[in-house]
Amino acid sequence: MDKTPPPSIDAQLKSIQQLIQTAKFNDAIKQSKQLLEQISVKQHQSELWYLIAVAQRYAKEFSEALTSINEILKHDDTHSRAHQEQGYINLALHKPAQAKVSFENAVKLNPSLSASWQELIQIYREEKQQEDVQKAANQLAKLKKLPPALLAVTELMHEGKLLKAEQICRHFLQKNKRHIDGMCLLAQIGIELKIYDDAEFLLASALELAPSHIHARSQYLNLLIRLGKYKAAEQQVEKLLYEQPDNLSFKVAKANVLTGLGKIEQAITLFEQAIAQDTQVAGFHLQLGHALKAKGDIAKAVAAYQKAYQLNPSYGDAFWSLANTKTYRFSDEEIAQMQAQQGKKDLSLIDKVQLHFATGKAFEDRQEYNQAFGAYQQGNKLQHTHNGFDINKIEQQVADQIKYCTAELFENRGHLGLNLPDPIFIVGLPRAGSTLLEQILASHSQVDGTMELHNILGLASRLQGRSSNQSNKVSQYPKNLSEINQHYFERFGQQFIDETRVYREQAPLFIDKMPNNFLHIGLIRLILPNAKIIDARRSPMACCFSGFKQLFAEGQDFSYNLDDIGCYYQAYLKLMTHWDDVLPDYVLTVNHEDVVDDLEKQVRRMLDFCGLEFEQSCLDFYKTKRNIKTPSSEQVRQPIYKSATEQWRHFEQHLAPLKKVLNIA
Repeated sequence: MDKTPPPSIDAQLKSIQQLIQTAKFNDAIKQSKQLLEQISVKQHQSELWYLIAVAQRYAKEFSEALTSINEILKHDDTHSRAHQEQGYINLALHKPAQAKVSFENAVKLNPSLSASWQELIQIYREEKQQEDVQKAANQLAKLKKLPPALLAVTELMHEGKLLKAEQICRHFLQKNKRHIDGMCLLAQIGIELKIYDDAEFLLASALELAPSHIHARSQYLNLLIRLGKYKAAEQQVEKLLYEQPDNLSFKVAKANVLTGLGKIEQAITLFEQAIAQDTQVAGFHLQLGHALKAKGDIAKAVAAYQKAYQLNPSYGDAFWSLANTKTYRFSDEEIAQMQAQQGKKDLSLIDKVQLHFATGKAFEDRQEYNQAFGAYQQGNKLQHTHNGFDINKIEQQVADQIKYCTAELFENRGHLGLNLPDPIFIVGLPRAGSTLLEQILASHSQVDGTMELHNILGLASRLQGRSSNQSNKVSQYPKNLSEINQHYFERFGQQFIDETRVYREQAPLFIDKMPNNFLHIGLIRLILPNAKIIDARRSPMACCFSGFKQLFAEGQDFSYNLDDIGCYYQAYLKLMTHWDDVLPDYVLTVNHEDVVDDLEKQVRRMLDFCGLEFEQSCLDFYKTKRNIKTPSSEQVRQPIYKSATEQWRHFEQHLAPLKKVLNIA
């Protein structure tokens, strides 16, 4: 009896493509429709409808082809090739106006579709749109310069097929090791996949090979800004401005770097200069608003954000930035505008997410809690679907830390690090009150407040490395903490002190308030044994729900789903218990509710822990003038208020999944 398994779906799709290539259009249509009845995966259904439409167009069945392509677009209007095919069909139906819209949609979604640019050049020429002809011709020329493999990589990237794109790009670079465009593309894929250390190495290497490559340097600059490496970014932006002193985007990048370095006044001046050069760019006003907010000039920040949405009515970031001041109250007109913009068909995902979160905050401020939760939930659902977070990876990280960071490790290697007492790390979960603790301590004459520094996360990432075999899940870090050369620990500690010096002023101690560092307390203990660590803790429901309604810039992907955020909180507690077991008295836990109930007692506890004398300024923390770039910036510029501790109760009827994960009755 023949037990040959049926061909895979990929093999069957290839077979249909071959039928089209050999002009057997009716056979291709028939096979595709038969296969459609057997599969339920949306992606495969879209591919089949696409092949049917192509075959129907070649068979001159234009109306049927249009119906087939619409089957894809009604479920997925981001399918760039479907828009391109729709353009071809409209041309065949002698509808150039509709064809133009289709091709424009195609290249908006995927700028590497050469065929669409080719058709647009012809359409623009016939319509005498000379400027558009030139733009399309420039883009086409750029694409034609790329080797075919890299053109395929760019197409796959725009279609979201990043792993396939990475595979082809790596294969190309094995044969063309010094190809700068190839290195830039692979770095871009790394950034999309959040493999930042690979991307950073690639771009630094590309610039060693081609120091005058503007695109590579610009890409490197943007990555350094994203990683919070502002001192290195400053060097790159100065080189770019030397080459192109009038480049407005480089001037704005410099302003962003200066904001990151805490040079807020200089940044504001640069943003204002950029706006004077071009008043119509909504993003310039938004970034000026961020700098003004960090400075504490909230009235001017609000005006800048409002100007941004006036220039671009669907600019989700402008509305979310207003909501994220935590003190702004939306008008009826603004709420109506946000709701109207959410329904726009061509609205980008990020704008949609930001508008939902901002609308949630607007309704919460009006005590319309059901509507508020609905908006938060929609925003979270979109963001969660997009980011593909996997809680299992975090739980595995925690398990690895517990397995390898043992009391024996610290006994054997705990004396090897740098003995300076300079850093005070504030760790925990976001929205747990860490900014308040930072503000209290930074109000002391002996302590500098800085920002959320990425250096420990970057070191952990470097120690982790990246397996060339992606199926190999064995972790190098933290296992390798017991294996690496013992001299590295002091070197890593010194490197941390050197790299963070730029964020400090003259005080002997400084704060690194990166919540996620709770995962790496063992690493901190090994490289900086005299550092102080404070765990900012907040009651589970208040902390988790506050995280759920916050849209983070980056790095807190667990917070967009109630189950995930509950599991993350549990994993955090489990790891903090482990640190207390293996490093007794190394971490001071400060509960947010205790700070609210008895501020002076907790302030004295923290100062004693840090070896500091009591200063009244720590109780009057809200009077301290400093740049603050976290969502709580406006809240910590006011005296402590108790109303926030129980805000989650207004939403309690919606939070059953969270209670279940947290084991709260």
